[in-house]
Amino acid sequence: MPRFKHVIELDYRPTFRSQKVAGMFDVQVTDKLRKEWDVNLPIEDKPWSIGLIIGASGSGKSTIAGQIWPGKIHQGFQWNKTCLLDDFKEGLEMKEITATLSKVGFSSPPSWLLPYSALSTGQKFRVELARCILEHDDLFVFDEFTSVVDRQVAQVGSYAFQKAIRATGKKMVAVTCHYDVEAWLEPDWVFDVSANEFRWGSLRRPKIELEICRVHHSAWRLFQEHHYLTADLNHAAVCFVGMIEKRPVVFDAWLPWVGRSRDGKTAWRGSRTVCLPDFQGLGLGNTLFTTIASMWAGLGYRAFSNTAHPAEVSKRISSGLWGIKAQGRTTRDNITKSHELSNRLARSRSVGRLISRFEYIGPAMDRRDAEQLYAR
Repeated sequence: MPRFKHVIELDYRPTFRSQKVAGMFDVQVTDKLRKEWDVNLPIEDKPWSIGLIIGASGSGKSTIAGQIWPGKIHQGFQWNKTCLLDDFKEGLEMKEITATLSKVGFSSPPSWLLPYSALSTGQKFRVELARCILEHDDLFVFDEFTSVVDRQVAQVGSYAFQKAIRATGKKMVAVTCHYDVEAWLEPDWVFDVSANEFRWGSLRRPKIELEICRVHHSAWRLFQEHHYLTADLNHAAVCFVGMIEKRPVVFDAWLPWVGRSRDGKTAWRGSRTVCLPDFQGLGLGNTLFTTIASMWAGLGYRAFSNTAHPAEVSKRISSGLWGIKAQGRTTRDNITKSHELSNRLARSRSVGRLISRFEYIGPAMDRRDAEQLYAR
């Protein structure tokens, strides 16, 4: 098990400025400058997937990690292609790359086509994590974890990342000075260098309260640029948003679908579901979409969903809440027959997409609750 005493000792060569500072602040100096760590990490006592080395800047985190796992420190990747997908290692399947990008909370296909340099700081952080998962061996150390991103992005990204890394069977050690990511990363063990304290387990992730309400279709403007199909939205759509602390973070729109009900009632079909990039990876889109499907069921309607996103197809199949009805590729004819899409879209890249159609088969929302949600 990693247990050692690490010592750094340097010769002190006084200069005019160093002597002046030593005098000003009454710093006692000798011929040797010495720093010592007494490290005890009993990480071989239990199986684990994610570890966290945390502490104040300058406390020795990176030095300790390098001593325990030499050659395993992630130094950053080279990104120089015109499409970031081409920067991933040759031999990786596209399905594997896009699935991993989605798992770390970067599930925006239009942005996948951009070069790395065109991404936001938060998006760069997520694609770097995706490449770590796919291209590193069974264990890697990510130094300066979340140091360059907004703290909200850091927390949400940490939660998405820990789910992705656990699914691979690999091990990762995060090294950071930011204590706010611990509860979101949910590490199996934590070593606080500043306190020289090791412990198994982690803080509990804060509970996320998603408030759902019906909104005017104009709310789509906040989300349209992040959808993978088109910015168009039919004005007949019934729209909902999910809010965290009064901030809209996820959007859901539905359209009536005539002729899809056994009793003559109009059925409903999901049209658009979009989560803002900073909140991707928490499953908010799936939560909102499934809640609204349950609402339609509570009101006596059938609810359908068409999706081409591989991650969404996988989620719905595994959830047990959706029954798959059909699969096939879109054609020019079946797109233009849809009252939702225009001839302009029929000429777009939407032609030829592999579509999976699902029907909601999960529990129906209580009718009174469903009526209240629909009427908000």
